Amino acid sequence: MSDGTANGAHERTGLLSFTEDDHSRKIIDFTDWDDEDPRNWPKSRKLINVGIIALMAVLSPLASSMFTPGIAQIAADLNTSTDVVVGATTGFVVFLGIGPLILAPLSETFGRRKLYLSCFSIFAVLQIPTALSPNVESLVAVRAVSGFFGSVGIANGGGTISDMFHPSERAGIFGWYLLGPLLGPTLGPLFGGLIVQHLSWRWVFWFLTIICMINTALGFLFLKESYAPAILESRKQKYEQSEGGKFRIANQDDRPFWTKLASSMQRPLRILFTQPIVLTMAIWQAILFGTTYSLYTNFEAIYGNRYGFSSTQVGLVYLGPGLGFFICVWFLVPKIDTIYNHLSRKHENDGKPEYRLPLANIGAVLIPVSLLWFAWTVEYRAHWSVTVLSTVFFGLGQITVLNTVQNYYIDSFQKYAASAIAAGAVFRSIVGGVVPIFAPAIFKNAGYGWGISAFAFTSMALSPAPLLFYTYGARIRERFAIEL
Repeated sequence: MSDGTANGAHERTGLLSFTEDDHSRKIIDFTDWDDEDPRNWPKSRKLINVGIIALMAVLSPLASSMFTPGIAQIAADLNTSTDVVVGATTGFVVFLGIGPLILAPLSETFGRRKLYLSCFSIFAVLQIPTALSPNVESLVAVRAVSGFFGSVGIANGGGTISDMFHPSERAGIFGWYLLGPLLGPTLGPLFGGLIVQHLSWRWVFWFLTIICMINTALGFLFLKESYAPAILESRKQKYEQSEGGKFRIANQDDRPFWTKLASSMQRPLRILFTQPIVLTMAIWQAILFGTTYSLYTNFEAIYGNRYGFSSTQVGLVYLGPGLGFFICVWFLVPKIDTIYNHLSRKHENDGKPEYRLPLANIGAVLIPVSLLWFAWTVEYRAHWSVTVLSTVFFGLGQITVLNTVQNYYIDSFQKYAASAIAAGAVFRSIVGGVVPIFAPAIFKNAGYGWGISAFAFTSMALSPAPLLFYTYGARIRERFAIEL
């Protein structure tokens, strides 16, 4: 792990430079104003890349929850129980977390673009057999596999943004990108409710097929490679073909290919289990995702049974946390860069990853408070608007925590940001997929008041983490430093 700087200059010295190494091979590297260095791309080109991968990061989580309003319809159509159908969400979300463990390090070996296009093409095609599922077993199986390939946008989005933007400007862009993994599960039930009510549950997946194929086509047309080693490797091959002789990439890893690949595949788990800060933050994110999916999969029961909402009206409830997401990204997330730059200047332009964490304390308070608010207003059947208002603050808290933590990962691991983010993603997705299976039983036995309060108390236990790591994080990172 290493510290960032206020301007990001140490991460890459952005034209091509040639020098001779000890083996008389010319060294290829970026120079300060190289227009093919992703950090020097025009802003419009960067934003096209961000837009395409953000849509990928929206669509796979959208697919995770879009069919939830049709759970009862699916169960009746496939002659099974609703609890078994929930397994289609569990398998998808679990593999959405496992995917980054493999896809993130592969992108750090072969480049980002190849992984995005190949994996998302498969994800788009897999929506067809999902729509045609003749039984619940095939539905669950195909959903699980599609979750793996659909995770590519989540696995590599943070790394791609790190490729293109300096630390001093990164958080604001990353905030809009991160809306995808959170807005997907939020908007999915809204769109799904409309489709299920007016067509059928199978049309949910035909809709996903169409949208995913359009996004894949846009990727083939407009998505550019952003991973610096992959760009330099392409240049190296061109120079060797056109000029002859041997060239070498600056800081090139000369280990055999399979050794490098094996090392890269181990990287996310090494980061997760050797870095106390990453492990703690991953557990915190896992609790948040477990809570989120437990609530989302039970909104139909809460608002349909307790408040008499139709499927479409239940879908509109998900706009509560969605509104919180937008408020946070618009007003709070840009302050992550502001605070980071201010603290960097205050310490002689010595930017540290810990300078990303102060705003996480807001989320640390909002999450348990909003959950307790939601729990007991639902328990005592307060007016529906009071319950939905609490979800706005829950959305605010979620975005604040996830944005600061993800930016912390990027600044700490820089070149291997995708692997660091994958390390946190696997935990949160597995917990987010498994916990909702047990949530209905918890709510049935303990009631919504104490059942949802249990999630609030669990998140409260980790609320001091941002403050502790802001104070002691640099020392912890130094003590547990690893060579990646």
